[in-house]
Amino acid sequence: MYKIAIFASGSGSNAENIALYFKDKPTAEVGLILTNKADAFVLDRAKKLAIERVVFSSEQLKSGELVNLLKDKGIDFIVLAGFLLKIPENLIAAFPNKIINIHPALLPKYGGKGMYGDAVHKAVVANREKESGITIHYVNEHYDEGAIIFQAKCKISETDSYEDVANKIHQLEYEHFPRAIEGVLAP
Repeated sequence: MYKIAIFASGSGSNAENIALYFKDKPTAEVGLILTNKADAFVLDRAKKLAIERVVFSSEQLKSGELVNLLKDKGIDFIVLAGFLLKIPENLIAAFPNKIINIHPALLPKYGGKGMYGDAVHKAVVANREKESGITIHYVNEHYDEGAIIFQAKCKISETDSYEDVANKIHQLEYEHFPRAIEGVLAP
């Protein structure tokens, strides 16, 4: 069984969805939830689910201290679910092709530094896109440039606000992210 660590910076709805999905599955379990924000709601969700949680600084992330922690905890696979810091090369090297991220757009469009959350949805609406979606991809040393694992699309109407787009994207995330993780772990 794979032991997953989830990195999140915010509310953690995707982290909770993934943890619940794998709760009774033989493939994997969520063994650790990590955040770089001491006030992130993901910590409350992890506590409710009785999942060990860790708050860390950007210095700890860059130094390699987290690599040791993850290895000590027996982590096999890392999922980024709304995590906003760039993953350093030491972590990528320690978990080659074992770190995946979800992005709220159809990469390569609307990717890169600063393109996350509402910034993406506002750009999609401002550019009058006819569709948007999610991209699940491997993490490499560049923002949103790792090999694509899975994409799902949704239609965008001319009257959709960025909040409407965000809601459509969240539904795609909840539906597809856990299954895509499972597909990567048990191809």
